[in-house]
Amino acid sequence: MSPAETNTWPELAISLYEHLTGKNAEIIYTFEDMKIGIPSSTDENAKSAPWHLDGTLRIHTRTHDGG
Repeated sequence: MSPAETNTWPELAISLYEHLTGKNAEIIYTFEDMKIGIPSSTDENAKSAPWHLDGTLRIHTRTHDGG
């Protein structure tokens, strides 16, 4: 495995977003009844808030001219 290979899902998402940024790309995530717990802190015993995602999240990118 080369050092440039992606090893985790977060790495893949970051790599894809970085590659598409500035290329007028659109990234679409679709969630179907996804439930996650968002921790209140990084503490091992932190309480979490339940989030329910059911729909589409769209991320649009575009270039910004420096001029």
